[in-house]
Amino acid sequence: MNIETTQPLPTANLLRRLMAMIYDMFLLMGISFAYGIIVLLLRLLFGEDTMEAPHSMVQLIIAIGLWFCYALFYVWCWRRTGQTLGMKSWRIQLQGRNQPTPSWQECWLRSVLAPLSLMALGIGYFWCLIDKNGHCLHDNLSNTQVVLLPKKS
Repeated sequence: MNIETTQPLPTANLLRRLMAMIYDMFLLMGISFAYGIIVLLLRLLFGEDTMEAPHSMVQLIIAIGLWFCYALFYVWCWRRTGQTLGMKSWRIQLQGRNQPTPSWQECWLRSVLAPLSLMALGIGYFWCLIDKNGHCLHDNLSNTQVVLLPKKS
């Protein structure tokens, strides 16, 4: 009788994560264009220039809406397959620490924390260089991990 033991997958390194992010930026650009068209059509429909005031509430709502579109893209991909297109290209996958597919809550939490990790001069990402398991700060806080998938034979 053959009993197969599976070894845990290795944690993805910083370079792979960053390269996947670059690939995903092209997809996010497309989401931005689509969102911009919707905002433009709504502005034309309401007949006012929402960009006139430098600190208007409308601008804040537009910015939050764009972030929500980005977050929805990531959450949907992570819950469906654990990968975005960039992650798939670089053979990395997001997993929950206790289960192969992260929960909705873990995905949404990660979609909030990962941009903050990047905006804080990348400190949250560089954290993986000193973490004993190679996890970024937002991996630890969202109870997720990004693993390197084996090459397909």
